[in-house]
Amino acid sequence: QVQLVESGGGLVQAGGSLRLSCAASGRTFSTYAMAWFRQAPGKEREFVAAISWSGGSTYYRDSVKGRFTISRDNAKNTVLLQMNSLKPEDTAVYYCAAPKSSFALVTPRTPPGYDYWGQGTQVTVSS
Repeated sequence: QVQLVESGGGLVQAGGSLRLSCAASGRTFSTYAMAWFRQAPGKEREFVAAISWSGGSTYYRDSVKGRFTISRDNAKNTVLLQMNSLKPEDTAVYYCAAPKSSFALVTPRTPPGYDYWGQGTQVTVSS
């Protein structure tokens, strides 16, 4: 079992920045990949970014490349999402997620690839 708790959401003007944090517990953090997804009202949950269990590989959806950065701190059991140059279309509830598998060769980038989810944190970007 893995428990995930997100924090850091809020209201920001377009062009501003936010940093989301996800604290994990219940399993050895350094052995599994982590990801961020988001879901806007009336839309499906979509992939935002992922980081491999080793931290050596990162993945982003095209619309956030160059603006968002995912990182992990294994000493603190935390994954971060630094979001810069925010746009109104980034408005959504952001979720962190973890898979059951450890030491995966392929880092999942779709919701079915993840088994544990946080409660979500709201990010609102005003124009």
